Formats: sequence, structure tokens, C-alpha cells
Amino acid sequence: MADGAPRPATFGAAVAAAQDKARRSLLRNHGGGHAPVSMLELFFDLVYVFAITQLSHFLHHHLGWVGLLEGVMLFLALWWAWIYTTWAANWANPDRLPVRLMLLALMLLSLLLAIWLPEAFGDKGLHFALAYVAVQCGRSAYMAHLFRREDNPNAVNMVRITLWFAASAPLWIAGGAIGGGAQIALWLAALAIEYAGPFLFFPVPGLGRSTLANWDISGSHMAERCGLFIIIALGEGIIVTGSAFAGGTMEPGRLAALLFAFFGSVLMWWIYFDIGARRGARMIAEQALPGRLARNAYTYVHMPIVLGIVIAAIADALVLEHWNEPAGDALIAVLCGGLIVFLAGVGLFKRFHNPFGNLPLSHSFGIVLLALLGLYGWQARPNSVGFVALSCAVLMVTAVWEWVSYNGGWIEKMERRGWALGAQLRARSERRQQRLRRD
Repeated sequence: MADGAPRPATFGAAVAAAQDKARRSLLRNHGGGHAPVSMLELFFDLVYVFAITQLSHFLHHHLGWVGLLEGVMLFLALWWAWIYTTWAANWANPDRLPVRLMLLALMLLSLLLAIWLPEAFGDKGLHFALAYVAVQCGRSAYMAHLFRREDNPNAVNMVRITLWFAASAPLWIAGGAIGGGAQIALWLAALAIEYAGPFLFFPVPGLGRSTLANWDISGSHMAERCGLFIIIALGEGIIVTGSAFAGGTMEPGRLAALLFAFFGSVLMWWIYFDIGARRGARMIAEQALPGRLARNAYTYVHMPIVLGIVIAAIADALVLEHWNEPAGDALIAVLCGGLIVFLAGVGLFKRFHNPFGNLPLSHSFGIVLLALLGLYGWQARPNSVGFVALSCAVLMVTAVWEWVSYNGGWIEKMERRGWALGAQLRARSERRQQRLRRD
């Protein structure tokens, strides 16, 4: 064979070796493309269905500023454990046995975490802390090992993440062991360290810091997983409503409370999924480097969305318990407060794919209406069922306003009437879209 001529046998052996390596890999190797959500990930989420239920019951039985602070801290821990596992499963292949065993071990530890959650600021504080530290440090260390085994440069990034969780671990353990006010202070410090990590790109002396290239994920997988967690949170509202109503009487007022509680859940689903989830999934799937959007729009901004849903779900239980009474302070606070947090979170999420780059006007208006509704509730003390009905009306206004904006559009309506503002808004939208395409 002449020099420079192809060597089919050698080339075929190289291809076969590459294919064999891909088959043996523990990584998905999606290259930033689509990675389907596995059945094991859905099975894993069942533990967090239970965890969100535990959290909802905790908040329900600890209504007050201290209880709210503790509940938010527990939520932040749960969310951080779940979202980091979602990132790990974005890279690791759940069809391979070692990865399956890792996810199942995390599932067991998360179950213990959920079991001990109601007493996390009581007798089980140390138990909760040890389970949490085991989830975060164990998973991150295993992923570092997995990437190193695959000769993947992400191994160093996972070592950085593991060291950041190791830095917060003593605070978790000490807080759980000491209890009291010191526990709150130490756990807040631990959460501050952990939540600062992604913003700062996990700097470590001698190892540098991460880059967006280290966060090359499947955007479609991240969007779908976060959407599924929204379903978990909304499902908690359905569970609370059904449990509170079951076995009780069938008075018209109590039945109305059930219907409005259910309608509120439907409207929250609509506001998130009708436009926001679809546009967000499309946007992150089209990103050349989806890591930044996954960090900002999904890892961080989805927290207030989920937390708002969980807090609002407490109002469902309260209105079914006190349906024939005037709206109390607790109902007003959790309903208006939860929905404001929810709308603010969804609005911030939609801001990432909003052509104007701002909070949707429909959501801003809804937040103002909810604040006014809260003031009205404290002053007038309307009937509990009527108060919940008014909150549903606010969500309905928000949903309809947004739907009209994206289906027929206010800009188009103004342009048809010859209003200069319509042309100005259209030009502004086009300029922003051009900037986004350049970026």
C-alpha cells in the first residue's frame, strides 16, 4: 500500500475502540444536546414529594416569623440537595449500574432527610445535618471520581464543588449538635457558603475557579427536571386540599373553599407552564453555553417559584379549616405572601426570555393587586372563602393578560390603532432580540 493511503483496518479498529469506550462510559455524553429524563430520576423524585409534604406540614404548624425562617432554611437545603443531584444526573448516565446505585443511595439519604425534617430544629437536628452533608459531599465526591475515571476535565470542577460542601459541613454538624439560636446562625452561614459557590464559580486556592465550559449540560433535561419539580410542589397543594376536605361535611361554603383552592392551583400551573416553561425550555436548548442560564434561571430563580407554591398551599388547608370564619392573619399572610413570591419568581424566570428584558407587566400588576388584597384583608376581614376567591381573581387577571399579550398581542393592537407607542415597543423588542442573538 502506498504511503499516505488510508488503512481501513486501522481506521475500523479506532472506530470500534471509540464505540466500545462510549458503551462503557458512565456519562451521557450528550454534548449539550437532548438528554431524556430517566425513569429512575422520576422514581428518585418520589422522595421529594414526601419531603415537600413534610415541609408544608412544618410550616403549617409553625406559623410565625421564626417558623417561617426555619421553614425557608429547610426548603433551601431540600432544594439544594435536589438541584445538585439534577445537575449530576444531567451528566451521569442513569442506565449504568454504578450511577443507578449512586442515585438510589442518594434517594435513601434524602428519605432520611425528609423523615427528620419536622424535628430538624429539635431533637433530630444532628441527624438532619449528617444526612444532608452525606448527600452533598458524597454525591459531589462520587461525581469527581466518575469524571476522573472518564478522563473528563470536569473532574477538577467537581473537586472544587466537593471542597465547598466540605467547608460548610462543620457548620451544619455543629449547628445540629448545639441547637437553639446558634443552630439557626450556623446553618444560615452554611447556606450562605453553599449558595455563593455557583455565583463565584467555586474558587479554590491552587485549583482556580470554574468556567461556563465546565457547565456544559443538556438544557432540555434541566428545563424538564425543574418543570417536574414545579409539578411536585403543585401536587402538594392538591394533597393538602384533598386531605383537608376528606371526611368532613359537605356544606356549600366548604365545597366552595375546595373549588377555589383547586382553581388557585390550576391557575398557578397555567401561569408557569402555558408560556414560561415552554419558552424557557426552547431558549436554554438553543444556548451555545447553557450553563449560565441553567444556573441563573433554573438553579436560583426557580427557588421562589417552588417556595411560593408551598407557602400558598398552606392557605388551602387554612381556608378549609376556617371556611365559615373571617379571614385570619395567618390565611392573609400565607396566601398573599406565597402568591407574591410565586409571581415574582415566575416573572423573574420569564424575564430571561422576555424580548424587553423586564418583569412581565401582567405579573407586576398581579403582585400589586395581591399586596392591595392583603391590605384589604387586614382592614375589612372578609369571609375566608371570599378572600380566597379574590386571590383567584387576581391570578386569573394575570393569566388572561399574559395570554392576550402572547396571542394577539398588545403591541399589534396598538399598531392597528396607529398608536406611536406600539411602534416604539416593537422597535425596542427587535433591538433586544438582536442583542440576545449577538450575545
